[in-house]
Amino acid sequence: MSSDSDRYESASASNTSDRDLVLVRVLQVTRDKVYRCWTEPGLLTRWFTPPPFTTPSAELNVRPGGENLITMRGPDGTEYPNRGIYLEVVPNERLVFTDAYVSAWTPSEKPFMTVILTFEDAGDGKTRYTARVRHWTVADREAHEKMGFHQGWGIATSQLEATAQSL
Repeated sequence: MSSDSDRYESASASNTSDRDLVLVRVLQVTRDKVYRCWTEPGLLTRWFTPPPFTTPSAELNVRPGGENLITMRGPDGTEYPNRGIYLEVVPNERLVFTDAYVSAWTPSEKPFMTVILTFEDAGDGKTRYTARVRHWTVADREAHEKMGFHQGWGIATSQLEATAQSL
C-alpha cells in the first residue's frame, strides 16, 4: 500500500477555478474496474455514498444523452433522488454527466453541477482517478464544500477502490 502522500493530492492545490471542486487519487486497481464501478448499477450502489447514507438504487443509461437516476437514502430513511444526463462517455477513460437536464434534454429546476471523471493508467495496475465537480455558481461550489464534499467524496472514493478491488 502506498503512503498518503502518494495517494492524495491537496484539494486546495487542485482547485483550478472558483467553481470547481477536485479530488485526485491514485487507486490500487485498473481503470477498467473503476469504470465498471461507475457504470454498472449493481456495483455503483455498493460504494456511492459514505455511511450512514446508502444508495438503494441506480438506473444508468451510460451513453451520451442517456439518463441516470441515483437515489441516496439518509439515516432517517429520507430518499434523495439525483437525476442527470451523460454528456460524454469514453469507456475506461472518461465520464461526464450533469444534473442540468433530467431526461432527454428537459432542463432541471435547479442545475447544480457537472461531473468530469477521468481514469488514467498510472502503471503497475493503478489508476489515476480525477473527479472534477464543476458548479454553476461560486455559491453552489461553496454550498457543496460545506456539505462535506472533500470528506464525503474521499470516503466514497475509498469505497469505490475497495469495490473495484473485489472484482
